[in-house]
Amino acid sequence: MAGCHFAPGAAGRLAQRGGDPGSASAPAVSGERPARRTHPGPVAATPAPLDGSARQRGGARRCRSRQRQAVPEMVIKAENMDLIVKIKFGAHLYGTATADSDVDFRGVFLPSREEVLLGKIPKSRVFSTGNAVSKNTVGDIDEEIYSLHYFVQLACEGQTVAMDMLHAPEPFWIVQSAVWRQIVSERHRFYSKKLSAFIAYARRQAAKYGIKGSRLHAADSVLALLKRQNPQHKLQRVWDELPRGEHCFDLGTDPHGRRLYQVCGKTFQESVAIGYVVPILEKFYDAYGQRARLAAENKNIDWKAVSHALRATFQTREILTHGTIRYPLAEAPFLKEVKQARLDYATLVAPVLEQAIDEVEHLLRQSTLPEQADTRYWDEFICRTLEKVRFAAPS
Repeated sequence: MAGCHFAPGAAGRLAQRGGDPGSASAPAVSGERPARRTHPGPVAATPAPLDGSARQRGGARRCRSRQRQAVPEMVIKAENMDLIVKIKFGAHLYGTATADSDVDFRGVFLPSREEVLLGKIPKSRVFSTGNAVSKNTVGDIDEEIYSLHYFVQLACEGQTVAMDMLHAPEPFWIVQSAVWRQIVSERHRFYSKKLSAFIAYARRQAAKYGIKGSRLHAADSVLALLKRQNPQHKLQRVWDELPRGEHCFDLGTDPHGRRLYQVCGKTFQESVAIGYVVPILEKFYDAYGQRARLAAENKNIDWKAVSHALRATFQTREILTHGTIRYPLAEAPFLKEVKQARLDYATLVAPVLEQAIDEVEHLLRQSTLPEQADTRYWDEFICRTLEKVRFAAPS
């Protein structure tokens, strides 16, 4: 792969731009997002293997010098950041890019000796060419580079951004290293039933737009019962009469032994007054019903969020059925049409999402995947990598 090679430590200090633009969508990372800075444009790809030599270090200095001459306005944003990988991300990876797609990268860096020893390892570093108050447009570039520690945490949690990175084909690796190839070769150790995180997001989107009329029916049936009662009576007075079904059911007891009842995600103790429950369910019914009606008319729909929900569901199904995610996604043409609001939501989008979610939830229940990722292996992997690269005695 053409470019300059960076060695560990001071000789491995990297400029934070490089490679070919791509676009992205990923879960937000906790912590304040740094102020966006103006970026003059892309620079040459700069692979950053973590096994540099004196010759490579000299090449790094020459490459950085050429970059500064080519883009003198460029700010060296991270003085001691050795890249493990940098990936062209998002819509270009999924096969859903349009003429309006912005450009994003995701990556992983190895924290410095100082960051490790002082316990000051950042979760990520974020750089952007857009401004802080408006939506990115075509030509804008965003990149987020995770520390090795935080990336492993995201992957063990089954987060979509980590799974995307782990399965990105090699042509999308703008920067790569032996450490990244080792991680990818063992990515199955991240697989667990926590992949349900993908589906939890998709289910939230499904619920937001009222895919299932059965949710409205559940709320309506509970309200019909409670409105006939004295509002001062406790819920336990009609406990045995409360409807039970997919969206309304008993939820065990609280720490004090009081029974709990849930309807459409709202949980109530048996000791609460009926007059307390009714207005809560009425508010839900009105808001949910309005969203469902608007969705039926293709109005007020966040099409990009719906396309993300579909994509997350399809990706989880890929892992559960094929043991990997293959890019570009087979469903890319459909996802692009959803993203561009070209399909009727109620008849062509909602049924596909609901069916896919049900299928994946069934696959997860039948799966032999472990409940947790192999965290012991990844803890040891981080330790071995740091000992070899950051703390090895000089030869």
